[in-house]
Amino acid sequence: MSPRRRRVDDPLWKSILEQTFSHFLQFIFPDADAVFDLSRRFDYLDKEFEQLFPPEGNGKGVRYVDKLVKVFLKNGNEQFVLCHVEIQSRKGDGDLAERMFRYFYRIWDRYKVPITAIAILADENGGYRPVVYRQEFMGTSLRYDFNSYKIMDQEESVLRANENPFSVIVLTALLAIKNKKISDEGLKAIKHDLYDEMINREMDKDTRQGLYDYH
Repeated sequence: MSPRRRRVDDPLWKSILEQTFSHFLQFIFPDADAVFDLSRRFDYLDKEFEQLFPPEGNGKGVRYVDKLVKVFLKNGNEQFVLCHVEIQSRKGDGDLAERMFRYFYRIWDRYKVPITAIAILADENGGYRPVVYRQEFMGTSLRYDFNSYKIMDQEESVLRANENPFSVIVLTALLAIKNKKISDEGLKAIKHDLYDEMINREMDKDTRQGLYDYH
């Protein structure tokens, strides 16, 4: 159950999002219970996403994971939730906002379903906080805003006090950022600490197993 960074092509980020997705929605969106019908199954559109955005080599040092999920609202309507997890970035790249916009317009063009997008920034670049894409030329302008959640901005004490199981995921990522050069003994103590945080929260068996595998 180590907080050390994993490779982005490791399926654990995608897996943990599937196993904790209702908790993820409640963690990110305070009004999730009033908006989403969490009693209905989620539809994970991995194949559909890859058809729109085929995997490609990335030589820029940017590492990320994407998840497109179809959810149902309380009124019965469908909506898509796009979750982009950026593990590592290079300062000054500036392409995340454009990429988020490209995701939006291609998904909308294909499905014509409302989309909410969230970029989870798990990188260590304190000045990297993209939240909007803008384009303007001779009186024509476009602005695309999206949700952004910066893990290194979070308070450890607040995460520990949060009973939502997804807070353990964020806490794990935060400790990985803070303790890159930790000793083996220190790492062992963190592992026990995170295990206690997981045990102290109420969750179903699959969610608990997902958290255990993630660590």
